[in-house]
Parts: sequence; C-alpha cells; structure tokens
Amino acid sequence: MTKKARWCIPDPGQPFPHPARILRKTSAMKNLHSLVFITMGLFCLLAVACRKDKDDDNLYRATNAPITGAQESPAVTTTGSGSFNATYNPASKEMNITISWQGLTGNATLMHIHGPADRGTNAGVLQNFATLFAAAPSGSFSTSFVLNGTTQTEADLLGGKWYVNIHTAAHPGGEIRGQIELTN
Repeated sequence: MTKKARWCIPDPGQPFPHPARILRKTSAMKNLHSLVFITMGLFCLLAVACRKDKDDDNLYRATNAPITGAQESPAVTTTGSGSFNATYNPASKEMNITISWQGLTGNATLMHIHGPADRGTNAGVLQNFATLFAAAPSGSFSTSFVLNGTTQTEADLLGGKWYVNIHTAAHPGGEIRGQIELTN
C-alpha cells in the first residue's frame, strides 16, 4: 500500500488545500525549528558564560602589591616605588609575575626574587631576572618560571616568604622591596 503525500495530492472528493494553509503549516514548522535552534544556542551561550574555569579556582594571586624602600631591611629612604602582579598555578608549579617600578635613584641594576624570609629579614636569591629587564630608573617587565622544588618551594611561596627586590648602584643591597603574599 502506498502512502499519499498529504498536501501534494488531494484525497478524491476533497478540494486541494488553499496555498495560504500550506504556507501556514510550512511557516509554523520553520518557526518551531527556529525557536528550538535559538533556544539551544542561548542555552549554550549561557552555559559557557556561567562556566567557571577550574584552573582559575586554584590560582593564587597578588594584585598591585607595593614595592617600596620602607620594606627593605634596613629601610631605605627613596622616592622610588613599584608594584607587581603575580599568579601561581599549583598544578603546573608555574609563577607568572609582572613588575613595574619608577623614580629610582638611578638605573635598576639587579632584580631578583629572594627567600625564604619574613618581612624585615633578608635572604638569598631564588630567581634572578638580571637579563630580563631594561636598566632604567623606571620600567616594567613580565616573565614566568616553574618552581624548581628544591630552593623554590611552594610552601615558602604560599607562606609569604618570598620577596621582590630591585637594586641600584646607590643601593646595592636593594632600593625597593615587595613581599609576595598570594591569596586564593
């Protein structure tokens, strides 16, 4: 038994459907398909917009942390200052840092991360940035590195025992310093 196409061949004795009725049925289906498509698209956009990046939940950060002469040990009187932004990912052990400084007594000659040390105490160099920045009284640079796990331990970093230190010829022990205190 063959099936007749409903709208193409009218049943015997039945008038052929009016073209407006055919268009109405076709438009209704198109509208339904469009509505479903738009709804699914909006759902996907909402899901992406509301999604929290799991990696971001685990990052530790310091934002606009100050670098000043008062934090040096002993304290240094200077008009120089700076700030840094840092991000640490414990999954990859990667530290990203952007350091900015201005108004130093002369060109920055050395720049390091030191530790482990509490505020007011000094420690050895953990990460040297000597070749990564422009020797100038003002400037900024960004870099990243992976903790080596021996001298650079996660416990010391997350315990606030690291600090940024910028040296000049006038202050070879460091002109400005900023303790790295990350929060999750």
